[in-house]
Formats: sequence, C-alpha cells, structure tokens
Amino acid sequence: MDIYLPIAEVSVNWPLLVLLGATVGFVSGLFGIGGGFLMAPILIFLGIPPSVAVASQASHVVASSTSGVIHYTSQKQVDYKIGGLMALGGVLGAFVGVELFRYLRLLGQADLVVALSYLLFLGSIGALMLHESLGQILRRVRGEVTPHKERRRPLWLYGLPLRMKFPRSGLYISAIPPFALGSFVGILSAIMGVGGGFILVPAMLYVLRMKASVVVGTSLFQIIITTAITTILQSGRNQTVDIVLSTILLLGGVVGAQYGARLSGRFRAEELRLLLALIVLLVGIYMGLELFVRPSDLFSFAPGVAQ
Repeated sequence: MDIYLPIAEVSVNWPLLVLLGATVGFVSGLFGIGGGFLMAPILIFLGIPPSVAVASQASHVVASSTSGVIHYTSQKQVDYKIGGLMALGGVLGAFVGVELFRYLRLLGQADLVVALSYLLFLGSIGALMLHESLGQILRRVRGEVTPHKERRRPLWLYGLPLRMKFPRSGLYISAIPPFALGSFVGILSAIMGVGGGFILVPAMLYVLRMKASVVVGTSLFQIIITTAITTILQSGRNQTVDIVLSTILLLGGVVGAQYGARLSGRFRAEELRLLLALIVLLVGIYMGLELFVRPSDLFSFAPGVAQ
C-alpha cells in the first residue's frame, strides 16, 4: 500500500503516514506543542529528505494545532491578544528563517544545520525540563513540601517601553518580549520545521509568567499562524513542500489532536512536563547521533534546488 511522493521522490506506506499523523497530533493536543520536532525526525528516518520533511510537515502542525485550539477555546483557555502579538513576530521570523534556509540549502549545509539545531535546542531544553519536573515528582512522592518560590517577573519586562495589558494572561508588560519570542520561534519554524511549542511553553511559563491555564491554548494559536506562513513561504521560495505527504499527515493529525487535548486534563502539570521532557530529549539525542552515522548514500541531490 505504498504511495509515491513526487517532491520527496520516494515511495512510502500511506496508512503508516496516517497513523504517524494521528500519533503526533495526539502528542500536540496533549502537550500544547506543534509536534513538528517529533514529526520531522520520524519522516527523515522513513527516508524522506530532511529539507522536504521539514517543509512538508508544517501543514500537519497547522492542522493539529487548529484542532487543539478549538478545544481550548471552548474552555476559554486561549489569550488571543498576546498570542496574536507573538504571531506577528512569528511571521517576521518566518520570512527571515525561510531565506536563511534557502541560503543554507544552496551551500549544501541545510541538513547539517537541521541536525545540529535539534541536538542543541531539544537536548538543552529537554534536560532542563526533565530536571525541574522530576524534582517536583520526587518531592511529592517523598511527601516533602515543595519550596515556595516567589513568581517574580524579571524587572526588564517592566523597564521596556510599549507596555500593554493582557487581562486573560494576568500580565501588564512590554509588548517587545512576546514579539521577540514569536520572531525567534518563527525562525526555528522555518529551519527545523517545528511549531516551537517546546520553547514557547517554558518561556511563557517561566519568563513571561503567564497563567498556566492559558499557556497551552495560546501557544497552539501562535503556532497556527507562524507555521501556516512558513508553509506558504517554503513552497514558493524553496519548492520543498510535498502536497501529497502534507495531506496524508494532516488527515490523522486533526483527529489525534482532539483526543490529546481531551486527555491533557487527566494528568498533573509536572507529569506532563516530565513526559514532554523525555520525548524532547530523546528526539534531540537521536538527531545528534545521526551526525556520526555514515549515510547509506554519500551523494544525493537536494529536492527543490536548481541544478
């Protein structure tokens, strides 16, 4: 039951891709992330060229994130004001990231940069999240009282100009940090094919100090806009979006995200963070190990690059 992917120039089992889309969509809805950091490495493992995997799975991120936002909106757990501000930054970052990605592909270094980005970002963030969440769980199991840490927001959030009120998130801060955070995530979205939720969620919690109840839904809302723009730009500028692959993945993603969002309320926050940390860390290590493995084909043409 294989199907030929015209841009990737490989044949894959389409039911497997549907199942993959549903699984990653479930993870997306459960943790409030786009799921791209998990999808791209699996597609590469299945034989999809990294540049095509990064660009094509962005539409799956959009579909699964939209499905999740619908659920969180019904629970009034989305701050559209600060999410829209981060999305504006994400659009700017997407333009920069796509041009950078195009330049790296012309140099023949795109695959290397993708692997290094996964290793550095996912490895460091996964390790930090694992340490923090595992510590909380161990203290709870031992019956120890969790030391109270005053949730003071960094002073520079108030020292910057253009302060705005975000009632749903309980914030009155400068608009510059959310915009800058969105821009950074937009660049990562283009280069790594990720929604950026694995960076957005911790940053929104520990830097911006948003209410935990709106972090997941707001993160998904920002991811929708940023990755949608990234998909369009990648298709037009780099010709690396395989529409057949994208369509198959999003079919399963929409359904999976709904079930993930419904199940998220059954876990403690630290348990969800622990699971997410393990997934992020394992994916980062896997992509890093690929740098030291001899490829089966030493010479190949990059799809979408003019010869």
